[in-house]
Amino acid sequence: MRKINLIVIHCSATRQGSELTPEALDALHRQRGFNGTGYHFYIRRSGEIVPCRPVKKIGAHVKGYNANSIGICYEGGLDKAGKAADTRTEEQKESLRKCVTDMLERFPGSRVCGHRDLSPDLNGNGIIEPHEWIKQCPCFNVSDEF
Repeated sequence: MRKINLIVIHCSATRQGSELTPEALDALHRQRGFNGTGYHFYIRRSGEIVPCRPVKKIGAHVKGYNANSIGICYEGGLDKAGKAADTRTEEQKESLRKCVTDMLERFPGSRVCGHRDLSPDLNGNGIIEPHEWIKQCPCFNVSDEF
C-alpha cells in the first residue's frame, strides 16, 4: 500500500442545476489523457459517494501531489452563472464529512486541504492566499470544516 499523508478536496466545476454523471466525469478525464477518473471518490448532489479510482492506485487529481494523496471530488462548484460558489447540498456536506472521516481513520495524521490550497506560495510568506490560487476549486474553505 502506498503512503498517504494528504486528502485533497475538489469540485467538478459543474454549474448549479446541471448534472455531471460519474460516467461523464470519467469520459472527461479520459479526454484529458488520464486512465479513467482521476479522483478516488465522487460525491453526487444526492450525497451518494461513488468510488472511482481504487485507493491503492495513485490518483490523477493534483499535479505534484498524486503519489501520496487521496482525491475526493463533489459534483458542483459553480453557480448558475458559472461563477465559483459553494453549491454543496446538505447531503453532499454530510457525505464529504463521512468520506474524509473514513480516510482519516484509515490514514491517521493526513492533512486535509482543498485543491486551491496546493497552489504555489508566490510571495513566500508560508500562506497560500486567494490572489495566489491557480483555481478556486473546491469553492469553499476546507480548513474551516476539517
